[in-house]
Amino acid sequence: MKLLIINGPNINFLGIREKEVYGKQDYNYLLTSIQKKANETDCNIEVFQSNHEGAIIDRIQDAYGDGTKGIIINPGAFTHYSYAIRDALASVSMPKIEVHISNVYRRDEFRHTSVTAASCDGQIAGLGLQGYLLAIDALLHDCKESCNNKSKQM
Repeated sequence: MKLLIINGPNINFLGIREKEVYGKQDYNYLLTSIQKKANETDCNIEVFQSNHEGAIIDRIQDAYGDGTKGIIINPGAFTHYSYAIRDALASVSMPKIEVHISNVYRRDEFRHTSVTAASCDGQIAGLGLQGYLLAIDALLHDCKESCNNKSKQM
């Protein structure tokens, strides 16, 4: 099964920026954790990171036809104002989970609003990098349920 993880602006600076908020583990630690999870679950997980809104939209649209079965997205700051990313997420019919490393609801008021969450099936916030691994488990469960329901209908 193919899953896609999309990370938005500044996620590549984990371990460098605001360690008291995002932790001390760096981006390579996150990538290694995801690869380990992929190996454990016999799943193909692609990780894409961009600081550019258009590149994120292009990757979401590419997921429509490349065999991706589910998307995990941490839109970073785009969470709060990118209707374009929100619309791109809404345009692909596959399970989607929004992830935030910090608890955005305990931070600045502007971070409490997510325009992208409405286009996702769920949201995980405040559980650190573990949130990504939990989102992978949730998507694998959703995708297996979906496959089982389709085979029962046949």
